[in-house]
Amino acid sequence: MTTGAVARRLGISPTTLRSWDRRYGMGPAVRDGGRHRRWTVEDIAVLEDMCRLTTSGVSPSEAAGVALSRANRSRAVDPGPLPAAEARRAQGPGPGGGLPLGDIRQEFRGLARAAVRLDGPAMAGLLAALVQGHGLVVAWEEAIAPTLHAVGRTWESSGDRYVEVEHLLSWHVSTVLRQAVGNAPPSPRDAAPVLMACVPGEQHSLPLEALAAGLAERALPLRMLGAAVPAEALAASVRRTGPSAVVLWSQSRHTADRTLARQVAATAFGVRGARTRPLVVLAGPGWGNRAPGPGMLRPTGLREALDVLDRHCAAVAGPLTSSAAARRP
Repeated sequence: MTTGAVARRLGISPTTLRSWDRRYGMGPAVRDGGRHRRWTVEDIAVLEDMCRLTTSGVSPSEAAGVALSRANRSRAVDPGPLPAAEARRAQGPGPGGGLPLGDIRQEFRGLARAAVRLDGPAMAGLLAALVQGHGLVVAWEEAIAPTLHAVGRTWESSGDRYVEVEHLLSWHVSTVLRQAVGNAPPSPRDAAPVLMACVPGEQHSLPLEALAAGLAERALPLRMLGAAVPAEALAASVRRTGPSAVVLWSQSRHTADRTLARQVAATAFGVRGARTRPLVVLAGPGWGNRAPGPGMLRPTGLREALDVLDRHCAAVAGPLTSSAAARRP
């Protein structure tokens, strides 16, 4: 197969293949006339092993050593260690698939590599393992959110490059978050829910979905309205559901609507003589650092938002929430 055909099959770029050849000696066995590359079935098997290893969190240099060692053992040949200079060069931009991940743990970098390769099955497996093995908050704060931010920064600074990576990654993240909600223990049916909505014009709902998964993990009742909820629909939902709290997500200052937040905080519902109002939680960077108004709170992250809502629901529901807490894993 040609280099382009192999790159398409593996979901990586031809440049990456040439880089692996130059750095790790993972080139094709056959070169027509000494110039044109032709990859054999055995060559491609080594590359597939390399991709699996890097996706699981192994650094590219270590993955190359393991993949080549396995291939050579199958041919009864000992390849020996990589030259020291080549091993040092291998510590370049590979660990995050070329994305600016920053200070992220090595075992969480496989998600970025799978995303850059558009490897949907690998992303699905890694995301499920992250949530199951580390819990939702750690998975979101230390792996999912940094990868999403890195992809977003890359395509914003380089035209439309990586837009397809962001779309596929976002779809798989949303899928695993909704699965977490569906698999969570049931919440008390008669407890007042947490109503969740993106403010009008706000399409970025993944962080709100992460909060919903965290609430479900704690067996707290919720109603998710999703992206760009019109003000009239939000007001009607508050009156109809009688929520203990309303979470309003805003990603950018252009969508943050403090007038709407005040109106929601002032909405009263319930029987005459015992009417109540919801706590309004201003979530997302769009709200800035201004002090929240009366009846509002402004948590600074997922963990804090979950703790705030957990305490508030417990105070509102009393024994109902205590029984829900007893059923949490």
